[in-house]
Amino acid sequence: QVQLVESGGGLVQPGGSLRLSCAYSGSILSIYTMNWYRQVPGKQRELVAGITNSGSANYADSVKGRFTISRDNAKNTVYLQMNSLQPEDTAVYYCNAEKILMSGLYYIDDYWGQGTQVTVSS
Repeated sequence: QVQLVESGGGLVQPGGSLRLSCAYSGSILSIYTMNWYRQVPGKQRELVAGITNSGSANYADSVKGRFTISRDNAKNTVYLQMNSLQPEDTAVYYCNAEKILMSGLYYIDDYWGQGTQVTVSS
């Protein structure tokens, strides 16, 4: 029904940049909010950034001024531009879709991608 496919993770040196992409597909009419979360082993998954279908964005304090979330509804893709990366940004990053209106006119509360590893290390 719904697919979320993340890409763009990898290994980067401190101070470097990466851009994550999350392409969504399926019998979807609209998605209210798209989010990026991250998780390190032994810790809870944390919200990094979110963006509504009208373009309103919010960020975790730890990434404000360094990360930018954007959304291209025509391409069914959400992006996370990550600049000035630090070792503490190392995590698996997950794409999340909230309040998905399906073509059958019912909602799915949320859906998760499989995650993409981001490693910041020299």
